[in-house]
Order: sequence, then structure tokens, then C-alpha cells
Amino acid sequence: MTKKPFRLTPYQVQFLLVVGFVTVGSALYVRYLAVEFSQVALACDAGLQTLVCKSRSVSTVLFKNSVFGIVALVVATLNLMRPSIVLLTVGLIAAGLGIVLYNVVLSGLAIGLLILGFARPAPATA
Repeated sequence: MTKKPFRLTPYQVQFLLVVGFVTVGSALYVRYLAVEFSQVALACDAGLQTLVCKSRSVSTVLFKNSVFGIVALVVATLNLMRPSIVLLTVGLIAAGLGIVLYNVVLSGLAIGLLILGFARPAPATA
């Protein structure tokens, strides 16, 4: 019984492209318009209770504890052992958030492992 190699269909590739662009876009929004923008930071630190301030505080706690990078690295390792579209999607989301939101080292390593998950031996030909 032979196992089929892990290959993405064109629809899965398009889905991953959309997920990647949305993830990185939302992370850029949070980084540059909530975390680093001084007027928003001062207003949120003064006690303003808006959705932007809550997303700022949640993302700050998560990237200070390297949650994005750790999750991306764990999921990428699991994807390396047993590749699937679900693990690839979750790893892409966590790594995209981690790259933009200050967890660059762990997320970069996770992206390398996600790419390495496609390196499988070629099937033997007769």
C-alpha cells in the first residue's frame, strides 16, 4: 500500500493565497495603526475601550510572550511530520502574524519548516 504524496490543488493554493494576504494585511493594520501609532497608543493607555484598543492589548500580550512564533513552530513541525491543508493553513496564519508582529525568529523558522514539508522523495517510476 503506497501513500500519495502531499500536493496542493489549484483551489487550495488560491485559498492559501487569500488567507495569507488577509492575515498579513490585518497584522499590518494592528501593528501600524494600533500598536505603533502614538495617538492610538496614548488613548488606549488612558483607558479608551474600543475594539482597536482591545485588539492592541491582546496582540501586545501575545507577541510579548512569543505565542505567534511558538504556535507557528509547533504547527509547522506537525505539518512536517504529517502534512495536511489544515495544518498548513494554521501554520501560515500563525507565521504571518508572527512575522509582522515581532516574533520574526520563530516564525521565520516555522516558514522554513512549512516549505520543507513539500520536500518529499519523488515516487518511484517503473
